Amino acid sequence: MVGAGLPALAVASPTEFDGPGDEWSPETLLTASLAGCFILTFRAIARASKLTWTSLHCEVTGVLDRVERVTQFVSFDVTVRLELPPGADEALALRALEKVERTCLISSSLKGPVHLHPQLVVAPAAVG
Repeated sequence: MVGAGLPALAVASPTEFDGPGDEWSPETLLTASLAGCFILTFRAIARASKLTWTSLHCEVTGVLDRVERVTQFVSFDVTVRLELPPGADEALALRALEKVERTCLISSSLKGPVHLHPQLVVAPAAVG
């Protein structure tokens, strides 16, 4: 696969479908696209909300099933670990993550539901 101005991307079937498992598959590309979109959308929402944060890790698991004799994604689990500095507004952070779940282009384009599993970690205040 090639996008304008981008390096070629080799794809193969995943091991679950008897592929070699050593290259990107359409399935892994889809879940990676959801994770990437979630992160980029979060950055924009956090900036607009003036939310201070220190790190974000996003992991997506897609669930496949057979529906009417066709294999398809039936749901997606998005696990997000958001680290916040001491004194950060946790309620604002959670609202920002929930807004991302609703507004991310990829998640809102998917047929299966997207389930957000947020983990907020607030750094302890410095002692001294």
